[in-house]
Amino acid sequence: MAHESTHQNNPFRPHARVVGMTAPVRVMIANAKGGCGKTTLATNVASHFAHHGELTALIDYDPQGSSMDWLAARDVHLPTITGVAAYQKHAPQTSTKTWSLRVPANTSRVVIDTPAGLAGNVLSDLIQQSDVLLIPVIPSAIDIRAATGFIRDVLLSRSYRMNPKPIAVIANRVRKNTLIYAKLEKFLNSLQIPFITALRDTQFYVRASEHGLGIVDFDQQDKKDIAEWQPLVDWLDQTIDQIRQSQQASR
Repeated sequence: MAHESTHQNNPFRPHARVVGMTAPVRVMIANAKGGCGKTTLATNVASHFAHHGELTALIDYDPQGSSMDWLAARDVHLPTITGVAAYQKHAPQTSTKTWSLRVPANTSRVVIDTPAGLAGNVLSDLIQQSDVLLIPVIPSAIDIRAATGFIRDVLLSRSYRMNPKPIAVIANRVRKNTLIYAKLEKFLNSLQIPFITALRDTQFYVRASEHGLGIVDFDQQDKKDIAEWQPLVDWLDQTIDQIRQSQQASR
């Protein structure tokens, strides 16, 4: 049963908001490989931000429109998230900047759900328009190989080389007591970017998605899910604090 949450009921620690018309912090969820759980990660990150009182926008570049379907199913009594179906009006090769004209002026958090097959100039353009990049990877040999190529493309992209952004990797749909997860964990730990957490393989996320919910929107939450999400929540909070401090220092 979902409800309009308060900070008192929230297992995640609230953080002070930056007051004023500062630019929103933009979190991009990306992996060129389809089926790795980008939308599940994007919707839950957006739910987390909105749950903490941040004015949040969810930008959907995936032609499947899964994030917009999730928003359409979301109860009006839950914390509001503004949706932008960026895939409807703009071809992949056009500018990604126009979403900023379609979100409220005082938006403080933007979550960007990207399509499969992201590469080249489109990837570079989206990196330029983002402040943080999260890469979900699932435990399979094919996905591990695909992630290797995608991470290389990110690090070699013109936008990243000109202005490096914080990057983190999240293992998704994980069954930990398996050989393939051990291989994935070894691979992720070998990277030169943070491996933040592993999210378990459960139908809970599927059921939540059908009703426009994130895990923070439930009265009762599984302790395993809270424990798995906390490292990512902490990393995002710390990273956003650093971004805000850098923005203030550059003024």
